Amino acid sequence: MNRDSLVRILDRYRSGEFTLDAALAELKDFPSADLGYALLDNHRALRTGHPEVVYCAGKTPAQVRGILERMLTGPSAILATRAEPAHWEAARGLSPDLAHDPVSRTIVRRPVAPATPSKTYVVIVAAGTSDLPVAEEAAITAEVFGNRVERVYDVGVAGLHRLLGRLEIVRGARAIVAVAGMEGALPSVLGGLVDKPIVAVPTSVGYGASFGGIAALLAMLNSCAPGVTVVNIDNGFGAGYAASTINRLG
Repeated sequence: MNRDSLVRILDRYRSGEFTLDAALAELKDFPSADLGYALLDNHRALRTGHPEVVYCAGKTPAQVRGILERMLTGPSAILATRAEPAHWEAARGLSPDLAHDPVSRTIVRRPVAPATPSKTYVVIVAAGTSDLPVAEEAAITAEVFGNRVERVYDVGVAGLHRLLGRLEIVRGARAIVAVAGMEGALPSVLGGLVDKPIVAVPTSVGYGASFGGIAALLAMLNSCAPGVTVVNIDNGFGAGYAASTINRLG
């Protein structure tokens, strides 16, 4: 349940179109719905502006199907992250509105209307093609939350001219998500070139001394460039969420 759906229920009750019992029936799963194995937070979109997101890792395909089936009865956009093929096979028949993206490992129902003006946008900047699963998780997260998203991919510091050739679109964004593995230098470079907030995402891409993304994480945390904020390793969802909030609030 989001703000618009709650307002509609209250307006219909006030106008007499809904009896008290009918309004209460509409609100029966507010603020949460108990599925036994999950307690769905139907109040979250009203509290935070973004609906609850399903983290599929560790959940059985049947559990993911049951959660999505209940969420489909509500009006909000739907996002499930870290979805494996088995999760999608279990859920794909629930609704033609659900879509699966194997690169980002997401299952989504996109919003009916954008939440932000089309002239403002979030840009996802990825260092290399190997970073695309994390970059696309960030991009789809921001899109599902109603943002226009631009993508600038494969512009890492090994060929800095590639980034310099796309700076106009990067500078035009309200929020920037910078995704990089290896030595994690891309957010620091961007921090010296732009005047917008940067959400840096270290990825686990790299050879042995990258320590599964720890080298990139530490490099981003120790960046001397101002305006760089860092999320956890491979956390494209967290970065997309943060960038969406920045874009929404302006």
